[in-house]
Amino acid sequence: MSLPTRHFDALIIGAGGAGLNAALQLASAELRVAVVSKVFPTRSHTVAAQGGVNAALANVLPDSWHWHMFDTVKGSDYLGDQDAIEFMCREAIPTVYELEHAGVPFSRLDNGKIYQRAFGGQSQNFGGDQAARTCAAADRTGHAILHTLYQQNIRARTHFFDEFFAVDLVRDADGICCGALVLEIETGEPLLIEAKATLLATGGCGQVFRTTSNAHINTGDGAAMALRAGIPLMDMEFFQFHPTGIAGKGMLITEGVRGEGGYLVNKDGERFMERYAPRAKDLASRDVVSRAIVTEVKEGRGCGENGDYVMLKLDHLGEAVISKRLPGIRESSKIFAGADPVIEPIPVFPTAHYAMGGIPTDRFGRVAMPAGHGSEEVVVGLYAAGECACASVHGANRLGGNSLLDILVFGRLAGKDIIEFVRDNPYRRNADSASLDQVMSRLSRWDRKGDGMSVHQMRAELRKCMEDHAGVFRTEEIMAEGYEKLCELRDRLPEVRLTDHSKVFNTARIEALELDNMMDVGMSIAVSALHRQESRGAHSRPDYPERDDQAWLKHSLYYQEGDRMDYKPVRTKPLTVESFPPKERVY
Repeated sequence: MSLPTRHFDALIIGAGGAGLNAALQLASAELRVAVVSKVFPTRSHTVAAQGGVNAALANVLPDSWHWHMFDTVKGSDYLGDQDAIEFMCREAIPTVYELEHAGVPFSRLDNGKIYQRAFGGQSQNFGGDQAARTCAAADRTGHAILHTLYQQNIRARTHFFDEFFAVDLVRDADGICCGALVLEIETGEPLLIEAKATLLATGGCGQVFRTTSNAHINTGDGAAMALRAGIPLMDMEFFQFHPTGIAGKGMLITEGVRGEGGYLVNKDGERFMERYAPRAKDLASRDVVSRAIVTEVKEGRGCGENGDYVMLKLDHLGEAVISKRLPGIRESSKIFAGADPVIEPIPVFPTAHYAMGGIPTDRFGRVAMPAGHGSEEVVVGLYAAGECACASVHGANRLGGNSLLDILVFGRLAGKDIIEFVRDNPYRRNADSASLDQVMSRLSRWDRKGDGMSVHQMRAELRKCMEDHAGVFRTEEIMAEGYEKLCELRDRLPEVRLTDHSKVFNTARIEALELDNMMDVGMSIAVSALHRQESRGAHSRPDYPERDDQAWLKHSLYYQEGDRMDYKPVRTKPLTVESFPPKERVY
């Protein structure tokens, strides 16, 4: 098959913080790097990150990367790999300074140093007093970082393919990944991009849930591409529900509001978090706060006509503080909740927010698969970083402020490792015709005509099923019923038809391809959750209320073929310090 083809040293799919930070390392090293993004890069979802990025700079209170590491291990409910966590927490400090020097306009203290705010799950001295570790640019930190990285990539002459959709990975005759087939959204024409190394940095998959803080573009594309290439997804049962989404809408109200002194109240005006986390209160870990809100509502203490949300109160902070530290939150609240937080509280309820799991990688971003007897094998030429990847620094629950840190640290390290890989593997690989035919068949499947279910209808049923059966609280009965429904939907997927078969700017076709991805990733979440018989972090099962370290201190691996589950051990040995053994997780 003859396809227009472009050749690069490295291909990066996704232009968020991970993709752009990797691209910057590569372009600065004079490599030819292509970045494919289905939206203009500054519309990538990193732009929505509000609260900040964690680093133990100690600008406001005493701090240490070792304390940061303890909080992250504890926050992960001991499922995070401690070598990767130590590495991330140590790298946090030079990473933030590198961003500052690149031009990120962080908020400043009176002495000129980077402003740091309090955030949930962060402590001094291994679980002591509240820490101030989260480096912030008001409440638009992701926006500031993404724009800076994009500008630096333009300066470094990174080659961007804006508004191109990545259909699938392609392989050479030896089965080694050598790039991807992409679709130009404007013309509907396919393009083959061949590269010596490929990095998946496609972000999250929150759109598989009906109520989510995620943008419409977060459809799990990279994770689904990996699944179809035979790579398992790791720890997908752990999906974080952010406690403070705008009720009924899902738009995010940053944890930074509570970091600045905001607090939650129920219909009686009671600060109920004191009941669930007596010490940390409103700054407990996100899974703890989310479950507390849902419990308050279920027990009849919710606010509003239907009693289906709680209130986030910050009017006591005063207009000056809100305007300086939380200007975007005030604007969002006025637009989407009809409430000005200067004078009235914001109605909030948990919203699907973040996937702790993803494509399994080592700490250098190299995709790594189990190879029997506990060993792992690197997938040659394939990397992943950011939310679509799982270097396992978040384990069963991510701490706020660690997501921007994750994408920046591991995007940067993946870029540096790709430089070495390309130097060691200087020769071009060409896509095998059988691999191309397989990818093209996925594309041409949507050219079938005739009557059938619409993409919109199937997508709505999938998202409702995920919300109803894989939410904040899960039981065997609820999840088993959800799995059956998902299997039915998956069986009906071939019946779905497009009514518009034009090529030029056919966004319906893109949504159809996204639907494929959402179905694959949704199934990985549901199956992984059904099999884990314990409560740990974001995975909360009333029928198995306790954490079971003896049976379940292990990573789950979901393979698409036959919905098969496998497991691998958690790495509990750090790089240079003593291990933090599992203990009861209280805030």
